[in-house]
Amino acid sequence: MKKILMMISLAPLAMSCGGDNTNSKVEAPGAEKSTHEKVLESGAEIMQSEGPLKAFSTYLDGFHFYNGNLKAQMEAHHYTAQLNEDVYQAIIFDGNGKDAKIMGIEYIITDKLFKQLSEEEKRLWHSHVYEVKLGELIAPGLPEFAELELMKKLVSTYGKTIHTWHTDQNRTLPLGSPMLMMGFTKAGQLNSRLVAERDARFKISTKDKKDARKKIPQPTIIAGANAWEQGQVRQFTLSSNADSALQKHQVH
Repeated sequence: MKKILMMISLAPLAMSCGGDNTNSKVEAPGAEKSTHEKVLESGAEIMQSEGPLKAFSTYLDGFHFYNGNLKAQMEAHHYTAQLNEDVYQAIIFDGNGKDAKIMGIEYIITDKLFKQLSEEEKRLWHSHVYEVKLGELIAPGLPEFAELELMKKLVSTYGKTIHTWHTDQNRTLPLGSPMLMMGFTKAGQLNSRLVAERDARFKISTKDKKDARKKIPQPTIIAGANAWEQGQVRQFTLSSNADSALQKHQVH
């Protein structure tokens, strides 16, 4: 997989149409940056290392919904880093321009690691099989051959996704409880309007992506994932009894 990502990073078209075509959903309140702040920011950009951010070089665009509410859907822009052959981590934004807001995070693991999770833990994760096979998950800007190789790897992975800033609800600040998100598992679940708008912006066809991926083997989804389909919905809630919650999760 590392060879695939290296090939992707060297592809001359990788950044040609992979960003800056999707604005953020909201504008955060606050005064405009001062000239002083802009100068400091420019200096930091030149003189400071990006550290772990350098590793988030693979861009994926897909869709999520709130666990327990299939109709509450939104587009999600993932900037992803591979930690090793079995673990990835992604920062999720509501757009791909400089004004994008961080909506949340996603951890992605291979089926090998997913099998080792407890039954309760598995209920927090979703499969990527249909997102890949239906063409809903894309890697904007990559040549088709490179995107196809990437999807062959991702088709058998599982994701745990948490959104912290609900800009799809026009919230201009990250207010309220974090929410556990899920991925789509069948044709017809995803709002066609969201797909059409995304396709128009990226000048791609989800249908063509689906056709191109027919030869990708479809793995069997491991029991426990996509638990919402069996009515096993898990979701975060804000509790006024914070002390008892902290004690319950205290590490001894």
